[in-house]
Amino acid sequence: MAALTVNLVLATLVAVCYGRFDPLQHSGPASPYFDAPSQFGIDSSTPSQCVVDSAAYIVRHGSRYPEPGSFAGWQALFAKLQNATYTAHGPLAFLPSWVVPVDDAPHQPLYLTSTGAGEAFKLGVDLRKRYRFTPGGDNFTVWAAGQQRVVDTSAYFLQGYLSQGNYLAAPPENRGIVVAMPDSVNYTFADSLTPSNGCPAYKGGDTSAKATTFRATYQGKIAARLNRYLDGLALNASDVGTMQDLCGFQAEVSGDTRFCDIFEEEEWNDYEYAHDLNYYYGSGPGNPYSATVGFPWLQAVTGLLASAPNASAGGNATFVPPALVMSFTHDNNLPPVVAALGIWNTSDARGVYPLSPSRADARRTFRSSYLVSFLGHVALERLSCDAHAPSSAVRHTAGQVVAAAGTSAGAQKYVRIRINDAVVPVPGCASGPGSSCPMEGFVKHVQARGAVAGDFVERCGLQGVANATGTLDIFTKVPSADAETFTLLAPQANALVPVGL
Repeated sequence: MAALTVNLVLATLVAVCYGRFDPLQHSGPASPYFDAPSQFGIDSSTPSQCVVDSAAYIVRHGSRYPEPGSFAGWQALFAKLQNATYTAHGPLAFLPSWVVPVDDAPHQPLYLTSTGAGEAFKLGVDLRKRYRFTPGGDNFTVWAAGQQRVVDTSAYFLQGYLSQGNYLAAPPENRGIVVAMPDSVNYTFADSLTPSNGCPAYKGGDTSAKATTFRATYQGKIAARLNRYLDGLALNASDVGTMQDLCGFQAEVSGDTRFCDIFEEEEWNDYEYAHDLNYYYGSGPGNPYSATVGFPWLQAVTGLLASAPNASAGGNATFVPPALVMSFTHDNNLPPVVAALGIWNTSDARGVYPLSPSRADARRTFRSSYLVSFLGHVALERLSCDAHAPSSAVRHTAGQVVAAAGTSAGAQKYVRIRINDAVVPVPGCASGPGSSCPMEGFVKHVQARGAVAGDFVERCGLQGVANATGTLDIFTKVPSADAETFTLLAPQANALVPVGL
């Protein structure tokens, strides 16, 4: 008994010190947004001698209801559970009363949940506070792929970003502008936030079927274990896949996490790794065309970061982008940016990459849950840094505000990559404050990655195709004639109309 008591105390201490395993942080694209843990031991805060003076984000939309195919799977599971006579025990005792968490089928599948709207609003608030780039009353422009849930995410982001003050009586001020791009079409080529659809060769490099093969190694075993809690009904591998998906989705829709609780930690690790394989080989570094389709965004924002904030890009530019460039898109458009950057695909240890199709290696840094969770994002921050940290004793002269860190005439520029807020070092270029990369080194790194990515038109097999382009110009041309953009103003002037009592 004494030994048992000691073991329980130790288990409690471990849970308190290290936190319990959370399936919602291992659910890949079904994960609610969370800040990814540091995989490289780098503090995510801005170094004390630095200030971020510009940044570029590419963001997945917020949490949504299921797509039609997944929704059909949920309905099939519900029908199976309701059309049988059985007894459910233990962790499955809730199944006879479970109903599909969609109560307005014509309007909910495909679209944002209220949680997704809240996630986007909060991101707007957080980035406004973090960077303080936009003076009160200034208008602010963002870019979004044109599917409704993406445009809605960008609009809720703007509502959060511009939520301070009272500008209802000032229609020209404090307005957000969404530049919406054609979504998942084949005629905008690289000038898009969904460029893989404009690259005919891209699908030929997709070997994400490895994920399906891997799922076959564990889903049947899980079904056999769960069937011990059922008398008169048998779950199969397909049911297991649907139920694990429901953990994250139902948590986002209604806060119900009962599906999360019925699977064991190792089963969640297998589920997550299947998603890792899907994204690594489908749209990430394992697809030889991913860097090609991710590079135009990287090249465009690198050009902006390498120039002064809010400076004209020159040439054929028709628009000066803000110091914070926000791009909203879908999950499959984030791994190509990772591939273009050349990160999360190398290791000092042999055998980690390319990812094994049959066995998860705990040493891997490519983790789908840390990238393509709802509202997952890749960010590039430009740091302006003094040579030394601020002194612990600062003299103030009456009437003069002391210059902030990183704003001196001799401040140097650096770049840091953040993925779901965690800092990821540029390979071979982490000598700056906070493991950042000196701007000159980052530009050289991007140029080298451009050689790896290759020319978009040539690699995608678009030679001779009218209007085919490998350039993304949407941030400096508004609207973009090639991409056929449209704009949305949010919030609308006079959107709040008093109603008589």
